[in-house]
Amino acid sequence: MTGDGKKFDIKERVLEFVVDVARLADKLPRKYSAQTYAKQLIRASSSIGANLEEADGAVSRKDFLNKLGIARKEANETKYWLQLIDRTGLFMNKANIAELQHLLCESVELKLILSAIIKNTKANS
Repeated sequence: MTGDGKKFDIKERVLEFVVDVARLADKLPRKYSAQTYAKQLIRASSSIGANLEEADGAVSRKDFLNKLGIARKEANETKYWLQLIDRTGLFMNKANIAELQHLLCESVELKLILSAIIKNTKANS
């Protein structure tokens, strides 16, 4: 449960994150470097959700943990691409920079949440 009494849904949160990442990527300039980073960013972020879906249909605890581990790695990779976009100064617009910073924070939070799920699953084995 969240602080407002709503049930927490990691899959929904990741889906919203992936959509926001895609929207941000579409705002990148049409420079070669920016488009290369955008493609990698979209691949990594969307893989978080895809692996969560696969974990939901896992055939064993080991399979479940494996898929969650991959999702966590993809969250970390997503953070890398966001950091790279930030450091290369591809955005000049303050609103885009603020959105980028928000997504960076969210990528870290998602990684921490996935780590906690993995840890709790292992502890309950």
